[in-house]
Amino acid sequence: MPSLQVRELPEHIYFQLCHEAEKQHRSIAQQAVAALARGLELDPDPKSRRISLLKRINAEQIALKVVTPIDPSLLIREDRER
Repeated sequence: MPSLQVRELPEHIYFQLCHEAEKQHRSIAQQAVAALARGLELDPDPKSRRISLLKRINAEQIALKVVTPIDPSLLIREDRER
């Protein structure tokens, strides 16, 4: 996974990030990723991504090829008649 190092981060931003991380029960790194994702209008929550993907999958109709089961006794009889 790529990493990011921020140099010369203003103290007030750092302290606000720490405060928000504590409120959200996240590490500072996790909170920074969440804040960046919000700023870039991305969804940082994997659970939300999975839920939206499942909704999309359920919305699409899947055409299933249904195979009619064959009676095993017919197959045996066919084999014996050869």
